[in-house]
Amino acid sequence: MAEMFYWKNVDNFGNMQSSIDFLPERKQRDLYELVGLIRDEVKDVVMIILYGSYARNTYVELDIQRDYGGGKIQFMSDYDILVVTKRRLGSRESTVNSRIKDRFLRDKGEFQTYPQIINESISKFNNALSEGRYFYVDILAEGIMLYDSGECSPATPRELNFSEIKDMALEYYEENHDDAKTHFAHLELDYSNKNYIFCFFDLHQVTEKLLKAIPLVNILYGYKEHRLDFLIEKCKPYTLELAKVFPRDTDEEKRLFDLLQRAYIEARYNKKKFVVTKEDIDALIPKVERLRDIVDRVCRDRIAYYESQIEA
Repeated sequence: MAEMFYWKNVDNFGNMQSSIDFLPERKQRDLYELVGLIRDEVKDVVMIILYGSYARNTYVELDIQRDYGGGKIQFMSDYDILVVTKRRLGSRESTVNSRIKDRFLRDKGEFQTYPQIINESISKFNNALSEGRYFYVDILAEGIMLYDSGECSPATPRELNFSEIKDMALEYYEENHDDAKTHFAHLELDYSNKNYIFCFFDLHQVTEKLLKAIPLVNILYGYKEHRLDFLIEKCKPYTLELAKVFPRDTDEEKRLFDLLQRAYIEARYNKKKFVVTKEDIDALIPKVERLRDIVDRVCRDRIAYYESQIEA
């Protein structure tokens, strides 16, 4: 009987790894630098945890060989870092993130590994562990403690069975699917009224909701970021088909994607200078519809997998 979800190292949560000696020296230097920058920018840090492919030593340094629909994409693993603080950064998180990234990437080369930093308060982190939230439990099981103030300890995770995981994933999928559907209805209304700037904001919101559904269904975690390029990167471990939707391999593809990404801010706060056309919208609508179909398939396949494990 295989009802319990597979938590790696479930008996060793109290003995979290703390060594990155297995990584190349330049990667170790990067991570030590990031720890220093984070502690400099955030004053109430409790823990800094490396998770994801660098913690598992399965990272991709650089891959530009994958070819989709005639175009090539570049893929590099990020430094995925969870910063646990006494209080959540909240609205400051984006600003702090930008400062840390800017300072870290200054004077570095084109193919420098990027840091992707997320923040949780210690209370939220421990609540999530107690509830058995897979994303956080997996961080605790496979992550590496880069810094520990010694002030707090992680809670003991509760294991979820596949029935619970399926229910959570289905709830997340349906919520984001419904939100995307609602924004698409707004898009159709704005399009009929020739409110093309609002159309771009609607398109951004549909795209954001769809992209966020993939990690929610796969790891039961929702990223707070609004940048579409960030969300696409976070979907890559679960599907590479999104490169077919937004290949960004020509100047025109780059321009359309840039307009779509900028719409979250500029369609609301910079309307006079945010120049878009009906033709831009006509070019993007089929892409977003294709994205919807890919996301629906990827999410439903994963939910079906959870269902298959309930009686396994």
